[in-house]
Amino acid sequence: MSDLPDSSAPQLPELTPRVIVLGLILSVVMGAANVYVGLKAGMTVSASIPAAVMAMLLFRLLFKKSSILEANQVQTCASAGESLAAGIIFTMPAMILIGHWQSFDFWTVTLVALTGGLLGILFMIPMRRVFVADNEDLPFPEGVACAAVLEAGEEGDHQQDAATSLLIGGALGAVFKIAAGFMGLVNDTLQVARTTGERIFYFGGDLSPMLVAVGFIVRLNVAVLIFIGGSIGWLIGIPLMGGASQYDDPISGAWTIWSTEIRYVGVGAMVVGGIGSLIAVRRGLLSAITELWHGLRGRRVTQDHGQRDIPSGLILVLGLGCTAMLGLVNFRFTDDIGVSVLSTAVMLAMGFFFTAVASYIVGLVGNSNSPVSGMTITAVLAAGGLLWLFNYSGTQGMVATLGIAAIVCCVACTSGDVCNDLKTGSLVGAAPFRQQTMQIAGVIVAAFVMAPVLTLLHNNTPGGIGGAQLSAPQASLFASLAKGFAGEGELPWRLIGLGAGIGVLILGIDEVLKRKTTHRAHLMPIAVGMYLPFGLATPILIGGLVAWFFTKATRHEEHDRVLHRGILFSSGVIAGEALTAVGLAGLAALGITALDLGLSPLAKNLISIAVAAGIIAAFAVMTKSKSSQASAASDD
Repeated sequence: MSDLPDSSAPQLPELTPRVIVLGLILSVVMGAANVYVGLKAGMTVSASIPAAVMAMLLFRLLFKKSSILEANQVQTCASAGESLAAGIIFTMPAMILIGHWQSFDFWTVTLVALTGGLLGILFMIPMRRVFVADNEDLPFPEGVACAAVLEAGEEGDHQQDAATSLLIGGALGAVFKIAAGFMGLVNDTLQVARTTGERIFYFGGDLSPMLVAVGFIVRLNVAVLIFIGGSIGWLIGIPLMGGASQYDDPISGAWTIWSTEIRYVGVGAMVVGGIGSLIAVRRGLLSAITELWHGLRGRRVTQDHGQRDIPSGLILVLGLGCTAMLGLVNFRFTDDIGVSVLSTAVMLAMGFFFTAVASYIVGLVGNSNSPVSGMTITAVLAAGGLLWLFNYSGTQGMVATLGIAAIVCCVACTSGDVCNDLKTGSLVGAAPFRQQTMQIAGVIVAAFVMAPVLTLLHNNTPGGIGGAQLSAPQASLFASLAKGFAGEGELPWRLIGLGAGIGVLILGIDEVLKRKTTHRAHLMPIAVGMYLPFGLATPILIGGLVAWFFTKATRHEEHDRVLHRGILFSSGVIAGEALTAVGLAGLAALGITALDLGLSPLAKNLISIAVAAGIIAAFAVMTKSKSSQASAASDD
């Protein structure tokens, strides 16, 4: 079936004033929410589907008529804020963690977000034909799912049910965060650790409906792989490391062993995964370079007006402007012209390279499952090594390395999101150049809220960014890597090498599974599980198990329909908890602090266990009715 719309069909409204206003508002909202999600969970989830549902709901409530193309443009703009947040929170907090900043510099963070986001869009545009229009091999699971949601939303009943699911989920997420973060009724984590001789045995799980929602959305296969990675690191690696007698408290001992040793095993595995990803997209990268070259020389094949992109000349002008901003950003980081020129060149080369990688992987496994962390780690290692060869070290070397990583991360996140949205647009008949325009607008607006939200959360969350509540695992890891390359710390190469060996072994296992079964052992989720706190893996696994329970008796192609209501409910939970957390940080900034009800530890533990059971039950109830209807329809 062709993705191109029927040129004889009546033209529907697409880029209208209400679309622009609502899209920009949701870009800010989704961006702010995902700053919190990424700092806490170490990953973000795509905002496309919840934004599409919200757009259809609001258009239905406020206006008598709206089109599917308008809703698509709103989600295109909104998802730009979510993708930009992922790029920023994985890297910019590292500036705080290495001690270079005492607080987030507004203009530097904004320029990094703006430049990286724009370059991600500009680099992706000439690759649209390669990965979206002319590629039948990439399934684009999330892009296709978003198109299905938009098409189903044309029916009023589906729209009302979707809105209800989103609102109930949002209420659950908000109530939980108020109970845990403001009233102190619930523990953040349920964890236990015991020592046997010199070995520490740990198990635990964060108590957060948001993390269960993440597991529900990524499904059981990815959730299990993350849990396997966590088990390798925490249930096997920590006991093997020994040294229990060095610590008075086994829980703090387990966390120390993980942060100083185990997570570097995950780094080695992720480097191997990143290299594997690059090899997989080598042909697509070459095709993208060829397409860009033809476009700049005016040799691109003539396109239908409805399928045209932003012109190559405008791409070149905007690209030159971004390059100038890159130079300014690097000079703000280092105050050195030489290292600024070198860093800018490295950023541009790596940015274009990882745009192709991110676009291919998003087409293969979806936006939420894109291994951006692995790409950024690869960029950190390459940039750090290159700067070391040019004899840049100390603070200057660290901030230059992190600056390159920040831009590359923003480029990879944004370009993957653009690719996913363009696929959705091609399925519903949207004009690519209009979607690209909305992506640019969304990035520009969202870039200006990144620094304020980071500052708010850092200054008004106990422990700040890098503490127990907002561990920012990627940023912590990148800070350690930058210190090692800059001579400010020593990297545990033995552990990184061990992780690389494990990564090669997992790639071999995945190759065997790919040939013999439908199950996969994707390396990146396993590596992510190794370097994330284990408390995140447990609720993510629970969410994946809930999703599996309701789809185990249905065909694979029916899963999206069976879980549709649960996915929307999960999206609402994530948005509700995240936005409430940002709101509570705002209240703390105004002097309204959390309550202390004086509950005993036993009472809080009992309440926490009851709340955990209630969270699982809520996901089951919100998914059950829809899955029952889908099963009945399948039987018919």
